[in-house]
Order: sequence, then C-alpha cells, then structure tokens
Amino acid sequence: MPLRIYNTLTRQKEEFAPLTPGRVGMYLCGPTVYDYFHIGNARPFVMFDVFRRYLQYRGYQVRFVMNLTDIDDRIITRAHELGVPAQEVALKYTQAFFEDLQKLGIRPADAYPKATEHITEIIRLITTLLEKGFAYQAGEDVVFDVAKFENYTKLSGKKLEELHAGHRVEVDEHKHNPLDFVLWKAMKPGEPWWESPWGRGRPGWHIECSAMAMTYLGESFDIHAGGLDLIFPHHENEIAQSEAATGKPFVKYWMHNGFIDIDGEKMSKSLGNFKTARDILAKFPATAIRLFFLTKHYRGPIDFSWEALQNALKARERLNVACQALQRKLEAEGKLAEKTETAAPGQQSFLQSLAEARAGFIAALDDDFNTAQGLAVIFDFVREVNRCTEKQTLSAPERAGLDQAKNLLEEWNDVLGIFESTAAEVDHMRFEAVMKVLLDLRQALRAEKNFKLADRLRDGLKTAGIIIEDGASGSRWRAE
Repeated sequence: MPLRIYNTLTRQKEEFAPLTPGRVGMYLCGPTVYDYFHIGNARPFVMFDVFRRYLQYRGYQVRFVMNLTDIDDRIITRAHELGVPAQEVALKYTQAFFEDLQKLGIRPADAYPKATEHITEIIRLITTLLEKGFAYQAGEDVVFDVAKFENYTKLSGKKLEELHAGHRVEVDEHKHNPLDFVLWKAMKPGEPWWESPWGRGRPGWHIECSAMAMTYLGESFDIHAGGLDLIFPHHENEIAQSEAATGKPFVKYWMHNGFIDIDGEKMSKSLGNFKTARDILAKFPATAIRLFFLTKHYRGPIDFSWEALQNALKARERLNVACQALQRKLEAEGKLAEKTETAAPGQQSFLQSLAEARAGFIAALDDDFNTAQGLAVIFDFVREVNRCTEKQTLSAPERAGLDQAKNLLEEWNDVLGIFESTAAEVDHMRFEAVMKVLLDLRQALRAEKNFKLADRLRDGLKTAGIIIEDGASGSRWRAE
C-alpha cells in the first residue's frame, strides 16, 4: 500500500509522490524566540521529527528545514520589558530552543535559517511582488494586495466576507483592503531596523518564511508543516505571496497537527495555561513525552494532564522491560540464530508474527502517519516477544526470531525514539551533564572574579578539544 497523507490544501488523503522521485523537501515552521517553548509548541517539533524519520525509513532522502523567527513584535516587546536589546532576547531563547530540542531527542534539521540572516532574500522577494503589482506602499509600510491574488484563502477555506467582518483584521487607513498584510514594516523608535529601498524597517512575519523556505528548498517543494493555528493567516499568506512572486505552486502537501488542550481549552501563552517543555523535561524523560504525543493521531487534539504523562511513562517502562528481557534471553541462549535445526510443526509462528508486525507498522504509518495504530502494533508484538522470552527452551527458529525481533524493535525505535536510550545516547547525556557542571563552576569562578582559575578551566578544556564560548546570555561549549 502506498504512503498516503492528508493534504490540508485539498482536504483529503493523497498518495504521496514527491516532486523529485526519492527526494523530499520539507519545511516546518519553527519558534519565535522570545520565551521558552511550551509543550503545545513541542508537539509539531516531535511529530514531524518522527514523520521525517519515517520518510527516511521508507527510503526517501529528506532535506528538512526549520526556521527561527528572531525578529518579531513579541521579541521587541519582551526586550522592552527587560530593558535589553532585542538581539539579546533572541539569542538567549534561540540557545534555549536548541537545548530543549536536543533533550526531546529531536534530530537536528539540515538547516535552521534565521530571519535576520536573510534580509537580502526578503527584500528581493518584496521587490518582485511590487514589480508584479501584487504589493504596494501603504504609508511607510509595504503590504500585499490580497485582491490581486486569485483564490486567496484556498488553504483555509475561509470566506472573504466573514474575514472582512472579523475582529482579527486590523484596520489601517493606508490599506486598500483591511485583509492586506504587511511585507515590510517601517522603523519605529527603539526598534531594530535594516536598510531597504523603502526606508529603514524590518520584515513582516509571513514574508520571512516564504523567503527562507524558497532559499533552502526552491520555489516549489513537497511538504510544509505546522500547527493548525498557522493555517490562517500565516500559511495562507505564505501561499499568496510565494505563488504571486513565482507563478508556480508553492507547496504540494500541507500538513497540520492538532492542538494540545488543557481543561478543554487550547494550551497557549496568551491564555496563560501553558507548561513549558523545559519544566516537563525536568520531571519526565523525553521518551515518555514523545510516547505521549504519539498515542494520538497527529491531526487530532490531545489532552494534556500529568496522569496522561504518567501513563506514557508506564507504557515506556513496559517497552524497556521487554527489551531488557529480550537482551538477557539472547545472551543466555548464546545468540544461536545461525543454527539450522529443523523446526517442528507450529514453531514458525513467531517468525510469521515478525513479518506481520513489520507489515502492520508500515501499513499504520503509511495511512496518514497513524502513530497511534503503529504503537498498537508494537505493543501487540511486544506481548508476543514476552511470551517467547518467558519460555524455558526455544527452538532454533524461535531463537532466530528473537534476534530478528531485537533488530525490528531497534528499527521502530529509530523512527519513534520511545525506547530506552542506547549506550551511546546515555554516554552523551552523561557528558552533557558533566559539561553543565563545568560551565556552572566556571561561571561561579568568574562571578567571584577568580578569572585566573576560570581561564585555566577554559584552557584545560580546549586541550581536550572542547571550546568554551562566552556570550551575553552565558557560556556554551562546542567540540573543536
């Protein structure tokens, strides 16, 4: 059965056929770095990390891009509240974002473009829109003229007359239409700015993503992902400005994950009902958090509660115990998988369950990335594995089957990241913990003005191939 995914643009499941056979360009809207991201923000980061892994598991070469919005009204507001430059706020929470992403077991993207590093591309794109008549100057700003773009709202399906009447539309006397959105914002006192043909200012949110996505993935690419809340206006506006500029379809498949609810409401910072991923990671392992997300279909809502996380933790422990028992059994049996003992009637059943489990997992995730069904397949298979490991004696086919079962579980874990960490990952986490202790110690030495010993610690680490970089938001390390 071919891989099928639900396309928000067409409102139906479609067979997945990338623009270039065997290769996938994928873009995920990343964070606006003005605060620690909450567990609702973490859902798309985890879910589309898994989806990317699954595409690779199915043999695709995936180029995965996640942007960082490092200039925005919220960053500027936070900077004013703290009395620091906006750049300092963005730097602090960019570093925190990468730290938390790593803790969640999310594999690095192929590129993390930042808006402030792509001002040239943004200006070039706005210039094209002006030249083609899709944008105009409204006072000192540059805005996109939605009336010029045919089939605006084709992604969201919203009706223009309802949007005109909606309270979310900001009124501006300089605009032709209240729905027209800003591409370039004129400089205001105390705000960061860049030079442009229209004067000093900064880019609007929507144009940033279009410019960065096309820079790294081309004018048309396969998958654009994000939360449901981004469909309108953000993704709708991305489509309008990108297709107006290029005359080509911007994205073939749009994928959107559902919200995390708490007490029946969407979790959000504006409602004040959020839990940061950082706080939850202090109480639960990343594997349990990932399992919590994967127990529900990505397009539907998921209810957050401490009880739900505890249940995910217990489920994760059942998987870990089964894997450990399997490893002990294999060691006790001496890994006799290569023996060619003739199987008695019925002894091939475990090998058959292996093939069925692999096929069942693929069928589940091929059906619009149904991780909940995929987990059901895994837990059913683990019960089969447990029955086999509990036997006193095993036939040669069963021994061979257990060896294959270990490989299959490792395959699945490579996609989902929900089992016990491998030895290499444990060593890495220990190393991270040691480095944190050393950085904290060095910071304390500097605070006490014991610069000689602080420098000695830094230089000693350098001889071991570890470079310490000091910045406004603290110190961090990297391998030389």
